[in-house]
Amino acid sequence: MRTTQIELKYPVTVDGHEYNIITMRSPKVRDQLIAQKTGGKEEMELTLFANLCEIPVAVLEELEIADYNQFHTAYQDFLS
Repeated sequence: MRTTQIELKYPVTVDGHEYNIITMRSPKVRDQLIAQKTGGKEEMELTLFANLCEIPVAVLEELEIADYNQFHTAYQDFLS
């Protein structure tokens, strides 16, 4: 399984745990299927990224956009 580490420019704390570096693993078909069962496009993406990183969705919701964009880049890198 391939992984990549995402170093947050602006770390966040959720439920007493500080997140500085988050590891994302390569996606599988089942990850996409699980995410598609959630709400709209935004919720689907949050669910997918949270699942790939094994973190609560709340962590992603607290990120600044500059950091969240790093998740898009990492995900796209896995697809190419």
